[in-house]
Amino acid sequence: MTELICSRAACRSTATHQVVWRNPRIHAADREKIWLACDEHVDYLRDYLAARDFPVVVRDGVPA
Repeated sequence: MTELICSRAACRSTATHQVVWRNPRIHAADREKIWLACDEHVDYLRDYLAARDFPVVVRDGVPA
């Protein structure tokens, strides 16, 4: 099994959350983009997207 790592630049930690988002200006309502996040960076990634007014939700766990 491949280890899933955090999407934060330069972070190599194991991902434990999914940051699910979309850009409503270019993505249809049913389109989801997913960034993976470790415990340390989940708030940073969520806040980064929310500051741009993108719909964002955090899901615990990562796909198997």
